[in-house]
Amino acid sequence: MNSTIESNPLLDRLPKHLKQFIKPQDYSDYTPINQAVWRYVMRKNVDYLSKVAHSSYLEGLKKTGIEVDNIPSMYGMNRILTEIGWAAVAVDGFIPPNAFMEFQAYNVLVIASDIRQLEHIEYTPAPDIIHEGAGHAPIIANPEYAEYLRRFGEIGCKAISSHKDYQMYEAIRLLSILKEAEDTPQADIDAAEKAVEDLQNNMGELSEMAQIRNLHWWTVEYGLIGTVDNPKIYGAGLLSSIGESAWCMTDNVKKIPYDISAANQSFDITKLQPQLYVTPDFAYLSLVLEEFANKMALRTGGLSGINKLIHSNALGTIELSTGIQISGVFTNVIEEEGKPVYIQTTGKTALSYREKELVGHGTIKHAEGFGSPIGKLKGINLAIEDMSPRDLSAYSITESKSVTLEFEGDITVKGEIITGSRNLHGEIILISLKNCTVTHGETILFQPEWGIYDMAVGKKVISAFSGPADVNSFDLISHVPTSKTIKAKHTAERDDLEVLYQTVRNIRETKDTETSLAPIFDKLRTNHPNDWLLAVEITELLNDRNEPQLLQEIMVYLDQLKVKRPEIAHLIAGGLDLIFDKEKA
Repeated sequence: MNSTIESNPLLDRLPKHLKQFIKPQDYSDYTPINQAVWRYVMRKNVDYLSKVAHSSYLEGLKKTGIEVDNIPSMYGMNRILTEIGWAAVAVDGFIPPNAFMEFQAYNVLVIASDIRQLEHIEYTPAPDIIHEGAGHAPIIANPEYAEYLRRFGEIGCKAISSHKDYQMYEAIRLLSILKEAEDTPQADIDAAEKAVEDLQNNMGELSEMAQIRNLHWWTVEYGLIGTVDNPKIYGAGLLSSIGESAWCMTDNVKKIPYDISAANQSFDITKLQPQLYVTPDFAYLSLVLEEFANKMALRTGGLSGINKLIHSNALGTIELSTGIQISGVFTNVIEEEGKPVYIQTTGKTALSYREKELVGHGTIKHAEGFGSPIGKLKGINLAIEDMSPRDLSAYSITESKSVTLEFEGDITVKGEIITGSRNLHGEIILISLKNCTVTHGETILFQPEWGIYDMAVGKKVISAFSGPADVNSFDLISHVPTSKTIKAKHTAERDDLEVLYQTVRNIRETKDTETSLAPIFDKLRTNHPNDWLLAVEITELLNDRNEPQLLQEIMVYLDQLKVKRPEIAHLIAGGLDLIFDKEKA
């Protein structure tokens, strides 16, 4: 298998704050058992999903370089994904939702490079390479769906979170790690589940991020396509779960026509989904996404947008009607008759235009915060941004003039104009004043001894969104998750079992028909009586070799194992079906 590192131009243009989440995929970390888990799931998936998945799935496996017999190399995938305009990166488990979606906006697929344990072969709440590589990757080979995913990322990364959303992200990440790790005390899992449940019951009104995550879950992760009576699977969570992909096709799962109401339907990552949404086609997904985006502060702005940013207690941006963008942590808004008349940030703030920081107006200049009136001057029907040079001169809004600007909402700016900045249309977007006092009624908002006052110009807030306008304005390499994924333990027993798996893998890959499988089976039966997957793999080789005596012996052993471990009886049966049904066909 080609393990040469292949670059992808899309990765080179990723901003630094996204690159902090990327980790190398050390292919040598994958053990023979990991490879067997991948192969079992993929063989089951290809066999079953060829009947129930969207037609793009099998075609996409080929286009994205996903092999049935080998865990994909990220570098090999990147070489192939380049041809369809995408790239892939490895990360450590769940990453923050905004970052996850921003990767999508750059046409980059985020892949958790760990792989589930054999004990969780049907489903794991933790993202893993089966879920990402075998679930997400094949469907992006469909151009219409790939564009939906990109647009979803572009819009989703601008969604404003509440301060509780990040707590929920951390809680879910920890729970998924603990449930996937071996030998986690049940008390620890119970405590983590309770923490998630307590947060879910106390989230208050759903934030934009919570709503768009719901849309993501019911489409990208757990979406069905077609009709309610005859749906096909396209969601990655279903494509990568050999258990739930079958369960979801039964009448036990309610099928609902997909629409924007899915934004308010929450989900539980640790349980089978009780209902799923069916979209008629991929184009309809984009239609609902646009319907949702039209309700976001990104497009509506206004007082509600500012209040969402204040409630988030996180870095965000507002854009005024002139195009000037103010990025920082918003802490206060003064309103009048349902409209914002003054906004205030606290701490580092940057001013931008068209996502580029204005020269001299970065976080060094505005280290302590920024405040500015918004709206029109009192008694004047013409907003400053709409004034001609003659109008500006008539109202003394020119360099070196002392002015008193009385805005609607009782905001007064009094000082001497030093200079102004204009946008590409010639509209004034920023006015700088010295010896300046800003008041709201009797309250002083700015005074001369604080230095130069920079006043943003704009009659209204047209947009409010999460994150900075210019990603280079702030040091965003700040929040890495507090929890780390837990690796499988190395024990003498596990290492011995890995050797047996590798031996069988070598025999299969080299088409070795001479090496006896009997001693391998004897060691497995004696030293690892609970393992079932290797016995199934040996059965496959024996059947191809036509060794009926040993084959009969191992079939009896597997029947006994089904009785001894009823929870895995269906997995054994599923593996055997692949061998013998193929033979019948």
